[in-house]
Amino acid sequence: MNEEGREEEVQATFLAAQERSRQTKEKIEKSPSSFKMITGDRPTGRLHLGHFFGSIKSRVELQNKGLKCAIVIADYQVITDRDTTAHIEDNVLEMVIDYMACGIDPEKTIIFTHSYIPEINQLMLPFMSLVSEAELLRNPTVHAEMLASNHSLTALLLTYPVHQSCDILFYSADGMPTVVPVGKDNLPHIQIARTIAKRFNSRFGTEPTFSSPIALLSDAPEIPGLDGRKMSKSYKNSIMLCSTEEETRELIKKSPSDSERKITFDPEKRPQISALLTTAALTTGRSEKEIAEDIGSGGAGALKSYVAESVNAFLAPVRERRKELEQNKDKVREILRAGNEKAEKIAASTLQKVRQAMNMIYY
Repeated sequence: MNEEGREEEVQATFLAAQERSRQTKEKIEKSPSSFKMITGDRPTGRLHLGHFFGSIKSRVELQNKGLKCAIVIADYQVITDRDTTAHIEDNVLEMVIDYMACGIDPEKTIIFTHSYIPEINQLMLPFMSLVSEAELLRNPTVHAEMLASNHSLTALLLTYPVHQSCDILFYSADGMPTVVPVGKDNLPHIQIARTIAKRFNSRFGTEPTFSSPIALLSDAPEIPGLDGRKMSKSYKNSIMLCSTEEETRELIKKSPSDSERKITFDPEKRPQISALLTTAALTTGRSEKEIAEDIGSGGAGALKSYVAESVNAFLAPVRERRKELEQNKDKVREILRAGNEKAEKIAASTLQKVRQAMNMIYY
C-alpha cells in the first residue's frame, strides 16, 4: 500500500472509531454500570496538570458514573525505552498518591502494577502469534522510535503494542464491554488490541473469549506547557501536581512570554501567552478570551500573577489530600497490594478461559 492509501486507511479507521466512541458515550449515559473501563500510565516520573485535564479528570468522572474501573501502572513498560529502574518504586507510590489525591477511589477503581500480575504476561505468547512484524512496525510509537533511534529496536519495544493489548484484554473476557479512554494519537494501540481480540476469537474456541475494547476518544484539548509546546516532563514546562504553591509561582513567573503589553489569545502568533491563558482557563472554568480582556494592557506580569493564583487555588484540595497520603506510605502500599490481588484474580480467570479456548487444559 502506498503512502496515500495508508493515510486514507488511517483516516477511515479514525472516523469509524470516532463514531463508535460517540455511540458508546451515549450508552454509558443510559447505563454506566453495564460498562468497564481500563486505562493506565507508565511510572516514568511525576504527574502534571496536563495529565489531570487530559486523562485523570475523565477517569474520575467515569468511576463516579458507576463503571467498573481499573488503572494499570505499567512498570515493566518503563524499560521499553529506558536503561534503568532506579527511581521506579518512588514513582509508582507517588503515582498512586496523585491518583487518589485527584479523586480516584480504590474502593471503586482497581489500581495495580503490571509486574505483579504474572497471568497478564502469560497472555503475551498467544497474542504475539496473532500479529505480524509489519503490523507492529507500523504502530506510531514503534515507528517513531525506530526513526529517532541510532540503535536497533529491542524486542521489548517492538512488542510494546502487544504488552498494552495484554493489559487491556485481560480485563475484557467476561462479556462486558470495555472502554479505554485515549486521545487520537493512542488510537492505534487500541486497534491492535481489537485486532488481537478478533483473531483470537476466530482462531481459538467455539465461543468468543474477548470482547473488543472500545476507544473512548477524549474531548479534552491538548494541554500546552508553559512555553507553548505540549506539556511534557521532558520539556520541563509542566506544573506538577506535587509542586508547592511557591514552586508553582516561581515556575509560572519564569515562563517565557513576549513584550507586547496587551494580552490577547492567539495560539498561532502568541503561543506562550496563549498557553498561560489556557492554563488559567482550565483551572477557573472561564474562557481564554474573557481572561485576556480582564488582564487587558496589564502585560505578561499581571497575567502570570493571575495564572499562579488560579492554579494554586485549583490545586489546593489536591495538595491537601496529598499531604495526608504522603504521611502514610504504608496505607498507599496496602492499597496497591489489595489492587494487585483483585487484578490477579481477574487475570487468572482470563488465563483459564484462554487455556480452555486453546484446548490447553490437561487435568
